[in-house]
Amino acid sequence: MLHNKIVVCRAEKGWTQEELAKRVGVSRQTIATLEKNKYNPSLILAFKIANVFEKPITDVFDYQEE
Repeated sequence: MLHNKIVVCRAEKGWTQEELAKRVGVSRQTIATLEKNKYNPSLILAFKIANVFEKPITDVFDYQEE
């Protein structure tokens, strides 16, 4: 399962879900769904999110086998 640290990274920047969504180019609802781990992003979206946070993808997303 893919887990993420979007909430933590967003808090470090002081951004709202809406601000992050605008920077990434998605809806606020997409960010909310990702933060709840109800949706796995495409690889492209995962890289976009990591780039916006200026972090390696592995600092934002973590894959763990179930």
